[in-house]
Amino acid sequence: MSAADGSAWSPIGAIGRVTVPIPPNGPGEVLVAVRGGSEAYTAWSATSIDRDARVIVVDSVSARGVIVERLPS
Repeated sequence: MSAADGSAWSPIGAIGRVTVPIPPNGPGEVLVAVRGGSEAYTAWSATSIDRDARVIVVDSVSARGVIVERLPS
């Protein structure tokens, strides 16, 4: 997280909101609060997650792909 261009920044631990529903083990999309703004990531989850659900990023699979889990209510 110390790189000036943000290349070392990781979304792991960031909170986001589902913008495209995530089917079980399939891709959806989340909007994650990062670097003072929001960025869209392709997201996967072991369980389905509906649109507008709040999630936490638990792993990163690529520069624009993350694994998420639903936040407890």
